[in-house]
Amino acid sequence: METSQFQQSISQGYACQGPAILLGTAMLEGSPIPQTPITIPLKSINRHGLIAGATGTGKTKTVQLLTELLSKQGIPSLLMDLKGDLSGLAAAGTPHPKIDDRMKTIDSSWQPQAFPVTLLSISQQPGVQLRSTLNNFGPILLSQLLDLNDTQAGILSVVFKYCEDQQLPLIDLADLKAVLNYLSNDGKAEIEKNYGHFSTVSTGALIRKLLELEQQQADLFFGEPAFDVNDLLQKNSANQGSINILRLNDLTDRPKLFATFMLNLLNDVYRTFPEIGDPEKPKLVMIIDEGHLIFNHASKAVLNTIETIIKLIRSKGVGIIFCTQNPTDIPASVLSQLGLKIQHALRAFTAKDRKAIKLTAENYPISEYYNTVDIITALGIGEALVTALDERGRPTPLAVTLLQAPSSRMAPLTDSEVIALSHQSSLVAKYRQRINRKTAYEQLQQRNKKSSQKVSSDRENRKKTTKKNNESLPSQLGKSKLVRQLLNTFVREVTRAVLRMLGIKNKRR
Repeated sequence: METSQFQQSISQGYACQGPAILLGTAMLEGSPIPQTPITIPLKSINRHGLIAGATGTGKTKTVQLLTELLSKQGIPSLLMDLKGDLSGLAAAGTPHPKIDDRMKTIDSSWQPQAFPVTLLSISQQPGVQLRSTLNNFGPILLSQLLDLNDTQAGILSVVFKYCEDQQLPLIDLADLKAVLNYLSNDGKAEIEKNYGHFSTVSTGALIRKLLELEQQQADLFFGEPAFDVNDLLQKNSANQGSINILRLNDLTDRPKLFATFMLNLLNDVYRTFPEIGDPEKPKLVMIIDEGHLIFNHASKAVLNTIETIIKLIRSKGVGIIFCTQNPTDIPASVLSQLGLKIQHALRAFTAKDRKAIKLTAENYPISEYYNTVDIITALGIGEALVTALDERGRPTPLAVTLLQAPSSRMAPLTDSEVIALSHQSSLVAKYRQRINRKTAYEQLQQRNKKSSQKVSSDRENRKKTTKKNNESLPSQLGKSKLVRQLLNTFVREVTRAVLRMLGIKNKRR
């Protein structure tokens, strides 16, 4: 009787009239229950989501599966791949008897399949080179990236305002350093007159932090052409949504760099995409691996920005799914906005772990069929607790789910396969070459050159004036033609007078 009630509860809770994706089948007391498909309506995907679980419990494979299902529905996605595990989406999977058994249990078929993948990079890895300008980044995100104090952040905001007023484009780090150097020297009076006191000590600290950022190779993703987020929306000839994989495995030791760039990309999508209301399926789904890195050390202003974007971006047709080890890694204000939750197993090795599991269990609907605290620690690989929103926006019943197996390769591509795949993308050529237009750096160089020429000219004029003023009266008089004529006449007459006197004396003798 309990099984039939469970079947009825799950069937009703996960029934969909519109387009949906099949995650798997529900389980009860450790066994899959037939005729209990766990389907997620596409209409609810832009209500965002969470994939959580301890290391090795299957989170990456769930991301892979979810991305495949979305691609089949013509929905593009953007994946943040910090571990380099997801490139296998571009290659077909390998058949295995265990996969056949699982899919038979779920009452679904399995065919190996490769998906349209575009590799992206913000470093020097193969793929489409993502760049952004400092103007797009803005002073708030840049302050977070540079770890500035309030005084330094205030100065940075003033610099951005000055460049906006003076129409000085801030594109890369060289531009910002050029402006800071100018305002610390020749432009100091100008900035203090119009914008207030400008501390040269804080300016020096800012320039040193920019140098540190350059040493982390952050200058690679500041520049033009800036990446157009509309390029994420591509589909192939079979109308499958493109899977855009941002490979970040070489930035694991620079998490703040990744987190800040991710926030900038999220902000670009929010600002660029038009309002489309409540679509039947999302326009784009962003899956952020190691999502907690975005929130670590984030300032209050940044957290407020993230919360606002999460709330409003769904009307742009964009769904955001965070992937992390524990739901408590995500701030409560953001966690409350996530409609889809896929919870893999957590491990209770310590008292702190057990406390965290109890707290995690409170984030899920109460179920008469499961003890959530116990279930979370007993889930096997490929099994997860699932709850979502139905087509009317109501939470679905909590269900332990046996998930489908991905159709693509469950291992990353080889280096040669990565290079070959990156060469296939039309976007690689579009973003390969940097554009060097006349930005703040060049304009200030030209301004300094003109200023130097003016200084040299003024100095030469001063030299001439000083030389003229220092000349003796005789030398100045000697340059006059009239004076020279008078002197010549005077000398001639004096000479004649002397000769006459000498002539008289000689006669007398």
